[in-house]
Order: sequence, then C-alpha cells, then structure tokens
Amino acid sequence: MGNQVLLACGMAAGPVFTLAYLLEGASRVDYQPFRHPVSSLSLGRAGWAQTVNFLCVGLLSLIFSVGLWNVGPSRCGALLMGTWAAGLLGAGAFQTDPVSGYPPGTPDRLQHHTRAGALHDLFSLIGFLALTVACFVFAPSSSPGWVIYSIASGVFFATTMALASAAFSQHQRWVDIGGLIQRISLTIGWTWQTLLAVHILDA
Repeated sequence: MGNQVLLACGMAAGPVFTLAYLLEGASRVDYQPFRHPVSSLSLGRAGWAQTVNFLCVGLLSLIFSVGLWNVGPSRCGALLMGTWAAGLLGAGAFQTDPVSGYPPGTPDRLQHHTRAGALHDLFSLIGFLALTVACFVFAPSSSPGWVIYSIASGVFFATTMALASAAFSQHQRWVDIGGLIQRISLTIGWTWQTLLAVHILDA
C-alpha cells in the first residue's frame, strides 16, 4: 500500500465519522444532538452502528499514522496520531455509560461507572490528549498560516472538549448544550486531521 493511500485514509476518517453520527442521531426519536454525546449513539438496539463507526475511523486513523511514520516530518507526531487512533478503537470496543438522560429512563449521571464505561472514557481521554498534543507537534512548518492554524486547532480542540466534559458531568451552565460543544470540538479535530493529510501530501 503506497504512502499516498495511507495518508488518504487520514483525509477520509473525519468525513466518514461525521456523516455517520449525523445520520444516526437524526434517526433516534429521543436523542437530542445538542444535549447528548456522540458516544451515546452506541447505546440501544441500533448502537452497533456507532460502534462500527468508532472502529472504522480508528482503523483509518491508524493506517494514517503509519503513513505519517513513513513520510511525515515527525515520528513523535506519528506516534501521537497512532495513540489517537487507539483511543478511537478503545472507545468502540467499550460501550459508554448512559448520561444526560439518554437512553430514556436512565439518570443524568450514574453514581458509579460500569467497567466498560470507565474504559470508554479512559480511551477517549487518552485519544483526545494525544490529538491535542499532535496539533502542536505538527505545527512547525515553512507556512506561517499552517503554524497558526495548527496551534489554534490544538487550543480550541482542548478547550471545547473540556467544556463538553463539564457538560456531561452535569455542570448546570453547559449541560443542555454539551452535545453541541462536543460536535464543535470533534469538527475542529477531524478538520485538522484532514488538512494535516493534505498538508503532508502537498509538502
């Protein structure tokens, strides 16, 4: 498999993940995209679709990290992107706990995490941290525009993820828009990954 194909997998992952969760969310009667996290789509009878989504984009991102290892400017950055991919795969392998009242009939927050839910959160956190650091590691470039964009992406991705986490922890100010904040954060992260692949291919 050529390096261009490997890098193209990194371009495809974000659009695939986004389109899948938008379609899944639109098909759930009781699911509120502005309030509920994307991971909650893995719950219920149709939850397998979001699980497959996590595993699919995790694999695409892992393949992308191999391409970065082969041709990218930073081996450390490639390892960070591989860690991000592992986080996605782990998030798919372990089902999240109910939160913010979804599925219907569940509390806003469980008093105690299930083992699977705790592992889901752990893998997600590791992945989010890895992607944040990767934004800074891949920032150095001959293009000032890329430097500014990559650093800004890291800052805003981390900030919005922290706000989304607060919302899902039932912080009163943010809880009703936690899903929206998370979607903004994911869009920032996936767009950066897509443009990183373009940036490396054009280098």
